[in-house]
Amino acid sequence: MPTLWKQIVFSFASILSIGSVVLLVVALSTERWVTGTTLCQTGVDLVNASNPELEQFTGHIYYGLFQGGKTRRCGLGIRRSKIYIFPKLIKKINSGLHMIIIFFLFIAIGFAVVSLAFCIYNARKVPYQSIKGPFGLYIWNFIAALFSAMGFACFLAAIQCHRLTEHVANYRESLFTLVIREENLGFSFWLCVASAVTHGANILVVASSKIHLPKIQTKKPEEPSATGEDFLY
Repeated sequence: MPTLWKQIVFSFASILSIGSVVLLVVALSTERWVTGTTLCQTGVDLVNASNPELEQFTGHIYYGLFQGGKTRRCGLGIRRSKIYIFPKLIKKINSGLHMIIIFFLFIAIGFAVVSLAFCIYNARKVPYQSIKGPFGLYIWNFIAALFSAMGFACFLAAIQCHRLTEHVANYRESLFTLVIREENLGFSFWLCVASAVTHGANILVVASSKIHLPKIQTKKPEEPSATGEDFLY
């Protein structure tokens, strides 16, 4: 059986691994990777709108890796629509890069689960192979953090280099052209970043299992020593 300190350390590492899995699952399933505002450029050009009137042509957009939504204002009131990345919109964007992002995040989830399994194993037993001990946990957490980081790095590349938000906003817009006025990374993106940070913290936690705490020694009660006077009695 491992020592009490190691049981505490690996139990806490298990909690961090569970947290990382939850963060990635929530990031994948939510629709707030990007939030922003759009401007209906066609409506602005038609009425030659000035700066105070631009608010009447300003809409909003949000989307994730699978779906999202937008509101469009082009002088005809507010029009709301749902955005679905699959199966048609994916053909209009950089589909290869988008699939790589999802693939990387699923790999990160897989290695986070592996890390969780090994943390539970180390909390219950003393591993007889180094790959099952802290050294293996370093590897699994590093790989999970690496793929999480590559996932959100590729997403940043899709936004900056391939104008992802602009393509998503103008999908199925045949009469109007929407221009991105403001673009922000949403909480779903930062959940992915937090997952990578969690694995980095997990490595530090596992490393702390090498710390040897001093053992608490209890003093044994002193046995009474017999003197010469005791023998006289």
